[in-house]
Amino acid sequence: MKRSKLALVFLVIFGGIGCDQVTKEVARQHLEGRETLSYLGDTFRLTYAENHGAFLGLGSTLSEEMRTLLFIGMTTVFMVALLVWLLRRPTLSNLALFAFSLILSGGIGNLIDRAFFNGGVTDFLNIGIGTLRTGIFNVADVWIMLGVFLVALSPEFWAKDQPEEDDDAGGGQAPEESTG
Repeated sequence: MKRSKLALVFLVIFGGIGCDQVTKEVARQHLEGRETLSYLGDTFRLTYAENHGAFLGLGSTLSEEMRTLLFIGMTTVFMVALLVWLLRRPTLSNLALFAFSLILSGGIGNLIDRAFFNGGVTDFLNIGIGTLRTGIFNVADVWIMLGVFLVALSPEFWAKDQPEEDDDAGGGQAPEESTG
């Protein structure tokens, strides 16, 4: 991988983790134990929550051992595998590199919380209109969702698989027979 692409990957990962961890620390210091703060006609809320599960608390009722295995162990394996895969793909577009780096930064940011805060992730953001609201989330979750969205927009996601040159000299199609 070229140095410029490697720099992009690590800049996004470490920058994303830094932003996530700073905002979570601010939330722990200024929101924990306080009532929900509401802004823009209740469209945007700041409310402190500790999530011991996955998305929307899924899995929070599992035993502590199972949550540790799933949310720390399996997440660590996935993050390392994704980083290795990413670094071994020199032909990925800058958009795809950026997108996967965002996913890594968000995953690692939440993994740091789980490792250092008793298996829980600090959440504090909520948006919506009336009763139609998101779950409570954090900056790491934003990076993950933005990364997934950008992966879906990247050229690699939509490119049709090209047959390997040495698999079939005819390009994968049988030659047409002449009828004349």
